[in-house]
Amino acid sequence: MFNGSATTTGRFEHPLNEYKGVVDTRIVLDYYDADPKRGFYGGGGIDARFRFGPIGFAVNGLPDTVPSWGLEYKRALRDYYSHSTQFMSHITSLPVATNQITLDAEHPDRWGRPSFCLTYQDHPDDTKAKLWFRDRTHEMMQAAGASDVWDQPVLPIDGGVHLLGTARMGNDPRDSVVDRFHRAHDVPNLFICDGSSFVTSGRGQPTMTIQALAFRAADHIARFAKSHAI
Repeated sequence: MFNGSATTTGRFEHPLNEYKGVVDTRIVLDYYDADPKRGFYGGGGIDARFRFGPIGFAVNGLPDTVPSWGLEYKRALRDYYSHSTQFMSHITSLPVATNQITLDAEHPDRWGRPSFCLTYQDHPDDTKAKLWFRDRTHEMMQAAGASDVWDQPVLPIDGGVHLLGTARMGNDPRDSVVDRFHRAHDVPNLFICDGSSFVTSGRGQPTMTIQALAFRAADHIARFAKSHAI
């Protein structure tokens, strides 16, 4: 699984200089809890951030309404880079049984080993959530007074930096890889303590949840060792 997201960018009349300083995350949690009235499961947080360096913004930051080449492009780039910010949501990503990582022997790496092949499709609820949250980030940007507002297209996820799932936690070895203590069902002395044990993505940055689960697993490993269970 990956974290779903929806993003709206806005340009303001006054300089923001958002490329300076520290990025604050999850500053709007009004929509964190699930609400069945929305028509999908889950929720998420929204933050205001500007994640672009100059080159990244020049390639992917400007709206489609400005020229993409020439003198007007340069003028727009100079203006928009210092006057823009983004509202970005991080949303629940649900598991899909067919999503998986396999080995691809037909495309080996430079050492001749099979490469990884990702098979991934968004859960229908994830797409609904992205569309709903995109509307919220758009509304927030307009309410903040942006003079120009544009949305990032809602597209199927094809990658990300939060790598979650594939060794899910559960009681039944038939549909899970590790037990409640992060101990592998099939390999008694193997403990997997990272984001792969997640059963959903959560609704934000997963790092602190991974850390908490790892500390918890370490306590159980010590307990098992003292009782000679490993």
